[in-house]
Amino acid sequence: MPTKTLRVPTADGHADAFAAFPDRGGRHPGVLMYADGFGIRPVLREMARELAGHGYYVLVPNSFYRHGPAPLIELPEHIGEEVRPAVFARLMPLIEAHTAERVRRDADAYLRFLTAQPEVGAGPVAVTGYCIGGLYAMRTAAAHPDRVAAVAAFHGPVGVDGPGLFAEITARVHLGHAEGDLTPEALAELNQALDAAGVEHTSEIYPGTTHGFTMSDTDAFNAAGLERHWERLLPLLDRTLKASR
Repeated sequence: MPTKTLRVPTADGHADAFAAFPDRGGRHPGVLMYADGFGIRPVLREMARELAGHGYYVLVPNSFYRHGPAPLIELPEHIGEEVRPAVFARLMPLIEAHTAERVRRDADAYLRFLTAQPEVGAGPVAVTGYCIGGLYAMRTAAAHPDRVAAVAAFHGPVGVDGPGLFAEITARVHLGHAEGDLTPEALAELNQALDAAGVEHTSEIYPGTTHGFTMSDTDAFNAAGLERHWERLLPLLDRTLKASR
């Protein structure tokens, strides 16, 4: 699977990024993938390659590029619960500094860069994200309803901006929640808000999962949850991106 390390020009500098795309040549639908708070690392590169293998050009930017290139801190091969608090203590200031305004400003740069790549075909794109990246994905879809046809967020705090965010989204949406993140009652409230905003969506709790279940380098990893994630994500992209070309 061909891959590239890239520098994306933004309003505030350059964001380093990883890209993966099919090896059969031609032009392919574009997908912007936001990493979780731990950032670009081997597991994210592998997920991008997996998605690219299904016929997509996948761009994974370093959301925290203002603080330096990825990796911003040294991460262990496995981010176990014994090291997670110390790792997050170092990452949280970066996450807190990455405001909604910054996310939207960067999203414009990322989408312009993605759609300008010679391997990316004309037409709408999709955005997906994990953990805090799920919130960034939703903000991107809200800021660019004319360009984003699908958005998927997994174990992300997608409701923190309130229902006003949903009102801006025209993309089809899938939300895959961790069982440990959302009660059935909270899920019902969230889905009612999506319905009220007219968002075409699926939104469900993945059984037996905890926060971070898609990430194989953490203790939260759940193989069944990751497989369910692919079972939801791939048909969404096929319907919205491949059908439009």
